[in-house]
Amino acid sequence: MTKIGLLSDTHGLLDKRVFEHFEPCDEIWHAGDIGSAEVLRALREFRPTRAVFGNIDGGEVRYSLSEFYRFRVEEVNVLMTHIGGYPGKYNPWLIPWFEKSLKAKQTVNSSAEDNSYNRDDIDLFVCGHSHILKVQYDKHYQFLTLNPGAAGKSGWQTVQTLLRFTIDGQKIDNLEVIELERH
Repeated sequence: MTKIGLLSDTHGLLDKRVFEHFEPCDEIWHAGDIGSAEVLRALREFRPTRAVFGNIDGGEVRYSLSEFYRFRVEEVNVLMTHIGGYPGKYNPWLIPWFEKSLKAKQTVNSSAEDNSYNRDDIDLFVCGHSHILKVQYDKHYQFLTLNPGAAGKSGWQTVQTLLRFTIDGQKIDNLEVIELERH
């Protein structure tokens, strides 16, 4: 079992309470708009960190990360980007990847080997950008979409938000929403 701490949109401010809430986590994922190389370094010093750059990121952050990050944790295939959207309102650039994933799922489901791994498959889609926390299953593309909202103080949101969850084999479970009141 792998425990994940997920955040986005820190915009250069890493609230110290993030470390308290992510203490039990095995790794941290940052879905972009990190805001500074210092924030990325602090996260990486604390726990192994997977991240993508966001639209406000420049310099060292942008050059050290990708816009899209595909990876696998246990038996869950993940696609992470900053500007992603949500079911029915995705970034149009993502639709070909989602269609390829759907086709891969249909191929696996129709074959005798239901447990076979297909690298085109997406089980979990992670994004940020909107500053709106959203957890939604996409019935059409058959994956879970997570947007942790905004962990920083830049923007219109009144509560900083984080997500914490576990991946155990193929199972995404124990999802917790963490709200940090703004000081």
